[in-house]
Amino acid sequence: MMQDLVTERWEGFLKRYCWNELIEMSNSYPEKRSLFVKFTDMDTYDPNLADMLLEEPDVTIASATQALREMDIPTGVTLEEANLRIIKLPRKLKIRDIRSGDIGKLAGIEGLVTKATEVRPRVVEAVFECPFCGHIFSVEQTGGRQFKEPRECEGCDRKVQHFKLLVDRCKFANSQKIRLQESPEELRGGELPQAIDVNLEDDISGEIAPGDRIIVTGILRSYQRTTQFGKTPFFDIYLDGNSLEVMEEAFEEIQITEEDEREIMELKNQPDVYEKLIRSIAPSIFGCNEIKEAMVLQLFAGIPKELPDETRVRGDIHVLLVGDPGVAKSQLLNYQVKLAPRGLYTGGKSSTSAGLTAAAVRDEFGEGRWTLEAGALVLADKGIAAVDEIDKMKKEDRDALHEAMEQQTVSIAKAGIMARLNSRCALLAAANPVGGRFDRYETISKQINMPPTLLSRFDLIYTMMDRPNEEMDTKTAKHIIETHYAGEILARVKNIGKVEEGEKEHFGEAMRIMEPAVQGDLLRKYVAWSKRNVFPVMSEEAKSKFLEFYIGLRRQGYDDEEAPVPVTARQLEALIRLGEAKARTRLSNKITVEDAECVIEVVNYCLKHVFTDPETDKLDVDWINAGTTKTRRDRARSIKAIITELEAEHGDEVPIEDVLDIAEEEGMDRDKAEEVIEAMKRDGLLFSRGSGVIGLVR
Repeated sequence: MMQDLVTERWEGFLKRYCWNELIEMSNSYPEKRSLFVKFTDMDTYDPNLADMLLEEPDVTIASATQALREMDIPTGVTLEEANLRIIKLPRKLKIRDIRSGDIGKLAGIEGLVTKATEVRPRVVEAVFECPFCGHIFSVEQTGGRQFKEPRECEGCDRKVQHFKLLVDRCKFANSQKIRLQESPEELRGGELPQAIDVNLEDDISGEIAPGDRIIVTGILRSYQRTTQFGKTPFFDIYLDGNSLEVMEEAFEEIQITEEDEREIMELKNQPDVYEKLIRSIAPSIFGCNEIKEAMVLQLFAGIPKELPDETRVRGDIHVLLVGDPGVAKSQLLNYQVKLAPRGLYTGGKSSTSAGLTAAAVRDEFGEGRWTLEAGALVLADKGIAAVDEIDKMKKEDRDALHEAMEQQTVSIAKAGIMARLNSRCALLAAANPVGGRFDRYETISKQINMPPTLLSRFDLIYTMMDRPNEEMDTKTAKHIIETHYAGEILARVKNIGKVEEGEKEHFGEAMRIMEPAVQGDLLRKYVAWSKRNVFPVMSEEAKSKFLEFYIGLRRQGYDDEEAPVPVTARQLEALIRLGEAKARTRLSNKITVEDAECVIEVVNYCLKHVFTDPETDKLDVDWINAGTTKTRRDRARSIKAIITELEAEHGDEVPIEDVLDIAEEEGMDRDKAEEVIEAMKRDGLLFSRGSGVIGLVR
């Protein structure tokens, strides 16, 4: 009687709030067979029914589904297999806050998909045949984890050990199992992310992939753990999924109130907002303002573009820091990850290609089947991934970064699973030179053991060199001492709550040095608001400025065919991305000429310090993109020609001294010629069987 009353109330609700959606669903049935009902509408219509839905979801959803399937629709369609799904629960339950009192209740859980099985059929109604009397009957399989078999025949009342299962007459539903993990940004320092398994059925299965951020509404259930010694008193929990919402919008998890929005607008209207943002990046680290500026632009990012021919152009800005030990590279990476609304930190030495991209694993989660497990770059989708000591990665692991950086996808072809996962994240990487100290006369690719093809995908590359300088060293040392002093006082206050009288003023000054110009929480909300609402477009003046700058650099190679290639179109694309990010820092929908000039300075700084041939002081993009320069290629060509000439006199092997003498006569520095010969021997272009002679490898 009670269930009939609940069904009637549901019928009234569906007619009043969901009539148009019902008609639309009936027109697309059975391809579309789920009706999504907002919990807030239900609460407005009948608060008692809404409470019942939360407390007794099994009964309530069964009544609602019955009401839906029995509705008289004007289109004449009978919705026999339709599903009613609840969305927009007002309160989301954190995975770590689930307790025994929540079992059997309706809950909305938000998280990150780390694993997903393939979609497979699950029997929902099993049909059995009695081996004695031939009676055929069905047993409904509820959402539990065990297959229910009858013990007694309904026809002859005999106890039967094994009934015959009629597979062709059973009723099946598509089913998928996923693992939902807490989002990294929700965790406090030192906390391990907790996870929960979710069962998805029918038309909501197969809709998501590892790395997606979703909200699942469902009924929390439990099952008893078993070990090799038998059943234990402990129970595990899982979520029986009722509905699924994919969080498409970036930074949706950051709640911005009206008060926050007012603070964001106040910050935006300040004339020095850009300088304040730069000063808010790692204030405890002295200097590095150019790098901090690049980190600000990376936080805001450019705009990803879907072009009419379905080509995707990334908007994320990749930054590489290369430098000597002890210049605070790791601290900058950690600060950026902490600041980014979505950030993940990993070390290159401990990361494999599977850990960075995705892995196919076979374990008890998928009942022995292969499942996909997302890696760091996939989990950092629409955020920032920081990889420290990227030079320590194995070659085969580092190769996995190529696609993730440019196409921003991760393609998987493992264990029969063909998939393409999104990794739309910015990469902030740090590397140490192989020799311990950075040598500006050696190519970066050789110093950090990275292929030029990967280096060329970074929009900005910074070299951080530790060179003795009395004035700079004094300022840095004072800053470090003051920082430690403030930390000592803070430790004392925290533990014994006491500050000496003479220390108060000095302590206040030290704290002001370390205080960010914009507090971390406000900065994260400022970035999130910008990424949600600001989509800048280039003004005509900015377009002209970018064009003028690019052509001005390329002009170096126009008149002289032998001149090196100064920059490529990749640097122009990087310039546009940086311009979009700069406009976003002001929450402006227009990229002005001032924005263009600012980012041109940023790019110029990198070009001057990284892309310049140290011997000729000319821009040469091959210094990064090919791991050599035109000057060195010309020298190698000259050495090759000299050896070829001498072979007529000496045979296959020629004296090195003769080669060096002729090179010197042609105007080549003897030391440089020796360097080129050694490099050609390393690259397998020359061989040497004995001391003092060399020959060409043919």
